[in-house]
Amino acid sequence: MNDGIDDLYQDVVLEHKRAPRHFGALEAPTNEARGRNPQCGDDVRVQLRVEGGRVADVGFQGQGCAICIASASMMSEAVMKQDLETVRALHKRFRAVLTGRAEPEGANLGKLASLAGVSRYPNRIKCALLGWHALMHALDGAVQTSDAPAEEIAP
Repeated sequence: MNDGIDDLYQDVVLEHKRAPRHFGALEAPTNEARGRNPQCGDDVRVQLRVEGGRVADVGFQGQGCAICIASASMMSEAVMKQDLETVRALHKRFRAVLTGRAEPEGANLGKLASLAGVSRYPNRIKCALLGWHALMHALDGAVQTSDAPAEEIAP
């Protein structure tokens, strides 16, 4: 990527860190999971209200680095009002881009493509995937209070 695009992407990440979308607890979530990475201190809880096979509402809470919070914020925007199959497919494409198994141009990621540069920094991939990891655990069950082990978020 050229420096101009890198700067633009960095601006998108910083904007989502400064003002994360859907940050906060949901009232009466139907699904919930927490992801923690004890190696760096990132800790994110994702809450969903699933109705009729769609994400009716999403919220997340926690703390983490700019990449972790920005990714969770962009994730929350991307999955809002989507059917669960679409959410799972988006997760798969996003993970493939971050782990170098797919090119961002063909992955149809929207704003999430701004995080593609993370793939050049293997230690930061976990940061970008933590919220997604919690999201997938939330979709796999109802309200979960157990932590998602950091080992499971390795690319």
